[in-house]
Amino acid sequence: MLSETAAMDGRAAGRGGLASAGPVITCEHGGNRIPAPYRDLFHAHQALLDSHRGYDPGALIMARALATAFAAPLVASTVSRLLVDLNRSVGHPRLHSEAARKAPAEVRQRILKHYYQPYRAQAERFVRQAIADHGLVIHLSSHSFTPELDGKIRDADIGLLYDPARPGEADLCERWKASLEDCAPDLTVRRNYPYAGKGDGLTAWFRRRLPAGAYVGIELEVNQKHVVRAARHWTAMRKVIVESLCRALASRCAGISDPTTKTARGCSGLRWRSAGAPP
Repeated sequence: MLSETAAMDGRAAGRGGLASAGPVITCEHGGNRIPAPYRDLFHAHQALLDSHRGYDPGALIMARALATAFAAPLVASTVSRLLVDLNRSVGHPRLHSEAARKAPAEVRQRILKHYYQPYRAQAERFVRQAIADHGLVIHLSSHSFTPELDGKIRDADIGLLYDPARPGEADLCERWKASLEDCAPDLTVRRNYPYAGKGDGLTAWFRRRLPAGAYVGIELEVNQKHVVRAARHWTAMRKVIVESLCRALASRCAGISDPTTKTARGCSGLRWRSAGAPP
């Protein structure tokens, strides 16, 4: 792989009921790097690169936590979405930022060749391999969102994005939401918020190519207000996200309707504490 895209091979899927499905983790907006050949395009845009428009703060460390917990392959990019957005289709008006769109067409084609196409190809290899090995892949795409956009406060801590027309995705998100709310009642968890899960993106790209019975694609969105808080808070939240998913998958594997039941828990029983709460 190119240095801009890191691939980590998973060796097993033995946690949280994943033995019946192959997990794959991706992170399309993991950093705000601009490779040297294109830095002149962004010399006046450092503040933009450092903002939520340049990357998804916290998304990469969350993706690594998921990949480690579930021994899953990880495909992640640290090239800024302002150069090329790996979560947009070719032809989408926001595939490139305004700064990158000013580059000649041949330069933009070279960007696609060097960063976009290899990323998509690696993700597809892992997804198809998981299907070949397990018959079903659960693809989790790690993202984060700014707490406020265009003057409007986003009223969620965690968003779970999926296509409601895909029963496997709807079921897993329902279970994960219930599990999160049981582990962390203080958190607000919403489905298909702050974006619609069936909109343009990597998961939608896979849905057009793979049947619902073989592919389950979920985008995890974490409010960036948790990322910028004290390290202890953010660490605890990542653990809650992992453990709640473990519980949701265990209930799915066992055929239990309620992922908050004692039988479905099967993990560490971790409980969320808001920042400042006594241990």
